Order: sequence, then C-alpha cells, then structure tokens
Amino acid sequence: MTQLGILQAYWWLLIAVLGAALVFLLFVQGGQTLLCGARTETERQLMVNSLGRKWELTFTTLVVFGGAFFASFPLFYSTSFGGAYWLWMLILVSFVVQAVSYEYRRKSGNVFGTRFYDALLMFNGVFGCVLLGVAVAMMFFGAEFTIAKGNLLDGSDPVISRWSSTHGLEAIANWRNLLLGAAVFFLARTQAALYFVNNICGDGSFSARMRRVALTNGLCFAVLFVGFLVVLVLAPGLRQQSDGTFLHEPNLYLHNLLHMWWALVMLLVGVVAALYGIFRTAVDKRWRSGIWFGGIGTVLVVMVLFFVAGYGDTAYYPSLLDPQSSLSLANSSSSLFTLRVMSWVSINVPFVLAYIIYVWSKMNSHPLTPSELNREHHQY
Repeated sequence: MTQLGILQAYWWLLIAVLGAALVFLLFVQGGQTLLCGARTETERQLMVNSLGRKWELTFTTLVVFGGAFFASFPLFYSTSFGGAYWLWMLILVSFVVQAVSYEYRRKSGNVFGTRFYDALLMFNGVFGCVLLGVAVAMMFFGAEFTIAKGNLLDGSDPVISRWSSTHGLEAIANWRNLLLGAAVFFLARTQAALYFVNNICGDGSFSARMRRVALTNGLCFAVLFVGFLVVLVLAPGLRQQSDGTFLHEPNLYLHNLLHMWWALVMLLVGVVAALYGIFRTAVDKRWRSGIWFGGIGTVLVVMVLFFVAGYGDTAYYPSLLDPQSSLSLANSSSSLFTLRVMSWVSINVPFVLAYIIYVWSKMNSHPLTPSELNREHHQY
C-alpha cells in the first residue's frame, strides 16, 4: 500500500471513531424523547439537568465529525453536505432548536413556557436520531447524484456534483435507510434509559421504569438492527477496480465482513457487550453500569459499519444515477500533502478525548439527586 493509501485508511479510521462516538452520545437525544414519561416536575427536571450536562458533547462531536470529512475527504463533504442539503438542513435545524431549548427553557421571562421547549427537545430527539441514521445508510444503499469534475472549468456553473431535484429528501423515503434510522432511534432511547439508571438517584419507581424502558427499547433496537444487518449482507455494492472504474458485486458487504475477520470479531464483541448491558440492567436491580457496556458495544458496532463501508476499495457513497460517479477512499480524499499535515494535527485527538473523559468523570462523580438539584445554581 502506498503512503497515500495508508493515510486514507488512517483518516477513515478516525472518521469511524468519531462516527461511533457520535452515535453513542445520541443517548442525549434519546433521553429527550423520554421526558414525556416523567411523572412529576421534579423527575422531569432531574432528567433535563442530567442530559443538559452532556448535550454539548453530542453537538461538538457532530461538528468535529463533519470537520474530519472536510479535511480528509472533501469531495464527499461537498457532494453530501452541499447536495443533499434538505436532509442535512433538517438535521441542523433539529440540533439548533436543541441548543436554544437548553439555553432558554428555564430562563426568567420565558413567554413560551417549558413545555414548548420540551417539544423542541422531542423534535430533536426523534428527527435528529432518525435522519442521522438515514444519512449513514446512504453510505451503503446509495444516493441520487452524479459527479463531473470537468464542471469546475464551467464559469457559469462550476458545480462538481449534481443531485436529483429532491436534494436528499428521497433518501428519507427509502425504507432501507429508514430501517437504520429507526434502529438508531431505539438505540438512543435504550442508551438514555441506561444512562438515567446510572446518573440519577431518584425514587425506586423511577429506576424500575427506566430499567423496563431499557429492556423494551433494547428489544426493538435488536430486532431492527438484525433486520438491517440481513438487508445489508444481502445487498450488492460497488467495488473500485485497479483502473478506477466501479463494478457491481453481489453481497459485497458480507464479503468485506468475512475478509476482515477482525471486524467480524469486533461486531460480535460489540453486540454481546450491548446486550449484556441491557439485559443485566433489566434483571439486576442493584446494577447501574449498563451504560458503559452498552456504550462500548455501540462504539464497536458502528466502527465496524464504517469499516465495511469504506475499506477494501468499496464505494462508501454509491451513486444510484451513475455508478462511475460513486465515491471511494481513493477518489475522494485530500492530497498526500494535506493528509500528511492533518495527520500531525490528529495527534491531539487523544488529548481531547482524555479531557472529555476527565470532565465527564467530574460531572458524574456521584448520581444526581433531588436535593442536589435544589442546590444547583444553573437549571436547564
């Protein structure tokens, strides 16, 4: 493998890590959809304050995820974010209203009331999770775009990629994309319930309900995700040949998974860890560490999905209109110089992760209780 190929694989690994971290942190969005189940105002405020301490981590990770794509695979960035803009605008709007809601929900002089902002948090929780799942599913099942790099020489319309008139809305109508979107939604709700069990020390009924929520939503997620995996391994894909062209290959993602045996091991370990966290939380009333097993399992599984989507000369963004316009690591990356310079910058990533872990441990040094909530100087 050439130096350029090594750097392309390295940056795809970083993107896989960031994407996996983002999916794990979507427990914040999942928790927002559980607010409607709060039985008292104190319970609701405990849930909101628990999530409010973490929502910025999700938003920041989403921004860094997009920035990593911009730095390493700019053709994907311009094609997807610039072409499927209706899909991405819906995602962006859902995250903007989330930020506004946490900032103004309990502000003095709030003329809308807390319920209005709770509805916006629900909007972000539902649409943020489902639409991000749809966006990721496009990496497997394709999108309606074409690419012509020669258009850069067209002074009147220098646009490389062109999309169908719906500009990403068609992806939402694709049932296979929605299958992954629904799986992400129920996974986020499951992780949120596990997080509440770990982070909130309320009365016994609250913990018992969250354990039931984790089990029911975990079962829904398991069914949907297994269905997605079946659809994925049976689906054809596009593999790039030595001359740069793309050819259809039946069961391509299954072949990738079997060829990368280590990824298959990661997938199995991740699934077992997630299921262990869910089911032990449901049956062991004194155990509160399910979020960590579920989180590790989520990170491993999502990383595997990125691996089978991009490694092995696979088209990680197939074009449904023109297969030869599909994007792979080789034809969509930055130059060797850019990747080399940005790789030195990426050395700071472990320090950033260490800082996040440190801040998280400080905020979660002990469970949130109603009495502590009354002493909290900042209420979300």
